[in-house]
Amino acid sequence: MIDRLSAALKFDSEALSLRDRRQQVLANNIANADTPNYKARDFNFSRALAQATAGAEIGGRNISREGNTLALTMTSSNHIATQGGINSGPSMLYRVPDQPSLDGNTVSMDQERSRFTDNAVRYQAALTLLNSRIRGLKSAMQPE
Repeated sequence: MIDRLSAALKFDSEALSLRDRRQQVLANNIANADTPNYKARDFNFSRALAQATAGAEIGGRNISREGNTLALTMTSSNHIATQGGINSGPSMLYRVPDQPSLDGNTVSMDQERSRFTDNAVRYQAALTLLNSRIRGLKSAMQPE
């Protein structure tokens, strides 16, 4: 029963976590708008969400990498088995500026503000949907 609840909420949990991470990246871009040679960064949200929800069940003896997850290697039978691995987060991309600046900074404040606001609205919408989903599950579990 708990496994089913956990699986049902995993997608929402991953989406909120990635929205939070993206908000931090965009805030960092805005904070460094005047830093010479700073390169604006972002990540592909849909790709990162697909990787995060695809399941991180990685095993094996050697360190392997699928997406952004590093599997842990067990070199002794006394090691505690792990599930998943270390998630390094989404792959960061550098933004190509529409108009290059003389100091090498690639932050466009208009674009960053727009993306920051868009991400904040989507974060709030995802949070509202998750709250309604939890409320629905709670009402389904209560006796009549």
